[in-house]
Amino acid sequence: MITVIIPALNVEKTIRSVIQQAKRNEGVDEIIVVDDLSMDNTIAEAMKENVKVITSTHIGKGEGMREGMMMAKNEILVFLDADIPDYNTDIVAKLAEPLIRDEADFVKSYFERQAGRVTEILAKPLLEFFFPHLLEFRQPMSGMIAGKKSIFQKVEFDNDYGVDIGLLIDLHLVRARIKEVCIGEVENDRQPLHVLGRMAKQVANAIFKRVNIFDGGRREEENPAQVMREQVEFALKDLERQPKKMIVFDMDNILLQGSFIQAAAEKFGFKKELADILSQPKSNYIKTQKIARLLEGRTFSELIHVVESIPLIGDAVQVIRELQVRGYVCGIISDSYHSIANHVKNLLGLDFTLGNELEFRKSVATGEVKIPSQLLKDKFSRCEHDHCKSNMFQYILHRFGISLADSVAVGDNENDICMVKMAGTGISFNSVFPGVDEVADYVFRDQSLKPVLEVVR
Repeated sequence: MITVIIPALNVEKTIRSVIQQAKRNEGVDEIIVVDDLSMDNTIAEAMKENVKVITSTHIGKGEGMREGMMMAKNEILVFLDADIPDYNTDIVAKLAEPLIRDEADFVKSYFERQAGRVTEILAKPLLEFFFPHLLEFRQPMSGMIAGKKSIFQKVEFDNDYGVDIGLLIDLHLVRARIKEVCIGEVENDRQPLHVLGRMAKQVANAIFKRVNIFDGGRREEENPAQVMREQVEFALKDLERQPKKMIVFDMDNILLQGSFIQAAAEKFGFKKELADILSQPKSNYIKTQKIARLLEGRTFSELIHVVESIPLIGDAVQVIRELQVRGYVCGIISDSYHSIANHVKNLLGLDFTLGNELEFRKSVATGEVKIPSQLLKDKFSRCEHDHCKSNMFQYILHRFGISLADSVAVGDNENDICMVKMAGTGISFNSVFPGVDEVADYVFRDQSLKPVLEVVR
């Protein structure tokens, strides 16, 4: 069977038609859309097709391609562009058939048109110098490809415009059998010159790196403050509707029927180490950093499989839809990790999620964690904790222009107490911490979220 992987960025108008095209091939039994922090409704449109949607750990096509590959259950993988409005042929069949017949390990596509400007002016001349055998491929930078998962696991995915030619070179170097197939006519927008300039630089970097002319990996380190700002801006992107009310959920043991970190401890064998950290009289800030180290070396796909193993509360989707109809913007503020909570957000159709930023390098957790500044105490904080969800809660209300009186917080944990107390309506849900019950306006012991609908306006 075939897995189709569709890296996607701001393609709400075309994503469903691309998914539908993939579904027409009878051999496809898995479709994975890898969202690249789209600022439009790409995720919502993709979810309408009942396919798996994940959000990549870093911005960039290569990262999304790698993480889609890691999540795939099948050996035969087909990568499709998400911005092609209509494929005139069964492109999945054309790309996958050489793999199915075991005639190739990797399949490149080419179109019935002249290759692009960067290909002709830069890529092909450089290939002639360093990899002349690859000149047989008409469009070495084509992004619609297919291959065997086992062979993709041996090579690098550059996280920029160099990803496609980099894969071609790497697969040539590991002696993969490579075939090129024609996929007919495909219309692509012509890129402006400033984009072509950046593309050319990244393509050249991918080629030079593979012949050791210079260290193509030397780049400026990401600014942690910038990373966190982007997370918050992505989470709080403008909505089509203008919400006047907000409800925030904790994730573990409320939207999920269990705790992510506890499930990870069970899966990866660090239950004792986790218990030791949680029992220490340390601040939440220090505990968060120590717990993140327990995840060092775990891949993005391993962590997503853990959260997917925890059942969602049964009626969460229906309750959230009803809350949104009533005018609520619905989100998660979690002590867990943004990459995990964001996957739950995608599954449930929530509007936003915010959590600690677990650091990944090439889709593998480094054991480091960045904490959003909005969680930390400042002059506007209403509690004395150095690190508190209520600070983020207050910040989000301000960003959306929503009053405290029109806010709801649903929590169960000691770390939720300040947020539940601050909200206009505070709800304790299946809490085992008496302090949460004491500050809440309503206390529920239930396996359904429907009681929440009964007490919110």
